[in-house]
Amino acid sequence: MNAPLYSLPGSQAQAFVPRASSTDADANVSSASAAPTPAFRTVADVLAQSQVEAVMDELDRDLVGLAPVKARIRDIAALLVIDKLRAAHGLAAQSPSLHMCFTGNPGTGKTTVAMRMAQILHRLGYIRKGHLVAVTRDDLVGQYIGHTAPKTKEVLKKAMGGVLFIDEAYYLYRPENERDYGQEAIEILLQVMENQRDDLVVILAGYKDRIDTFFKSNPGMSSRIAHHLDFPDYAVGELLSVGDTMLAAQHYRFGPGARDAFDDYLQRRVAQPHFANARSVRNALDRARLRQASRLFADRDRVLSHEDLTTIEACDIRASRLFGAPSGTDQAAQAA
Repeated sequence: MNAPLYSLPGSQAQAFVPRASSTDADANVSSASAAPTPAFRTVADVLAQSQVEAVMDELDRDLVGLAPVKARIRDIAALLVIDKLRAAHGLAAQSPSLHMCFTGNPGTGKTTVAMRMAQILHRLGYIRKGHLVAVTRDDLVGQYIGHTAPKTKEVLKKAMGGVLFIDEAYYLYRPENERDYGQEAIEILLQVMENQRDDLVVILAGYKDRIDTFFKSNPGMSSRIAHHLDFPDYAVGELLSVGDTMLAAQHYRFGPGARDAFDDYLQRRVAQPHFANARSVRNALDRARLRQASRLFADRDRVLSHEDLTTIEACDIRASRLFGAPSGTDQAAQAA
């Protein structure tokens, strides 16, 4: 394989191994004829050594819904586990391409799944560090000639040994602007994705239709992506469960009638523009907490109990402007 066009500090270099002399070969002929004893003999051996199943269990527990995404992550993990068993038996195999593309609307868990994917790959030994570096176009593309390459290389240097997550990756390509430097960043990424794929996994993310257009304009990028995962929108029932989890994590709970009020809120909100799934749920609950705080603050001489401080009441939900603004208005959309 040719040397990488772009050399990055911290990248792994291939070690030179001298050929054995004929004397060495004769001395080791008996050991060479013996079949190697596999380090791993069963799937259970690999899972016990890597503890990767704990990460997948966390994914199931921490993320509501996303059944097709979780199934695909388990399929990828299964492939990597079997590859380790094959390697233990001395079966030669090319390292699998692990670059991925996550498509879906905002708030569907793409970044969270990318973080879990980095942990899985690290525990199975496919990346050295297991960290995630999340970036956008602004982190990679410069404003003037000679600015883009150093910015892109610096990001890649930080991501080496882990996962580089590029959100809204299609903004790297702006053919309508002849003076745009995004194409330079793409060319550097392509070289590194091909020549240093043993030390870096790249995940592109964004809206499916825009990612598809981006791939049509950049077939070299598309050909390097082995795994495409589409993240579906959450159903209202799933969003309610997301809300329960978010509140519990902050030591809050719904009071009598509040969960029904939040269900009513979500039924209205999903029909409004700019809905962002779990992100919109988090924003709505943050505003409910503000209303709860204002309600409690107004009665400053009252002794507040643990229950008072941890309960979101129905009135904290129904005070949203979404319940008072005409359906479909911009005001209602901003009231999330």
